[in-house]
Amino acid sequence: MGGKPQYDEQAVIAAAAGVFWRHGFAAASLSDLTAATGLSRSSIYQRFGDKDGLFLEALEAHTERSICRMNAAKAGTPRRRLEAILRAFLPDPAAPERPPGCLIARSCNEVAELSSAGSAAAVAAAARQRQIIIEILHDGISVGELPKDADVDALSWYFFGVLHAVLNFPNAGADRSILDRMINVAMAAWPEPRKSN
Repeated sequence: MGGKPQYDEQAVIAAAAGVFWRHGFAAASLSDLTAATGLSRSSIYQRFGDKDGLFLEALEAHTERSICRMNAAKAGTPRRRLEAILRAFLPDPAAPERPPGCLIARSCNEVAELSSAGSAAAVAAAARQRQIIIEILHDGISVGELPKDADVDALSWYFFGVLHAVLNFPNAGADRSILDRMINVAMAAWPEPRKSN
């Protein structure tokens, strides 16, 4: 009989995202996914089509959470808002345990292993994160906090790289204190507007 699934789809997708986050797409087996989600193989195939279909929904859900988290960081100026975003992703010992690193970055590193749809989704997810930074930089130019000729493209990639360093460097041993100081250094790259004579 058809009808609505007899399980919490959001919980299933979140559990699958954790598997892909920890192991990567290629190394995540169906056995890993069934163990984490509580679904049978047949249920996964029936609802998501295959592992790739489940990955696409897991990555989409993760991306939406990441974008919401970035948009939730507020501050009085564009520069301070960008800094607030970077600090919002610092490791939080009090937060619920989650896999180290970033599913978006991990997926971008695995594009050769993904389907064409998966590869496009990973690149699009990263682009959405960087787009928020681009918009902040343009706001900075609009309010005179950045020079009008600031290299927005280069700066957006730079600060996008800092964001992913904050997310991924804990895997290499960086703790919250050093990452916080790294953000201080990174924000010094924000160009000061030229003073008119």
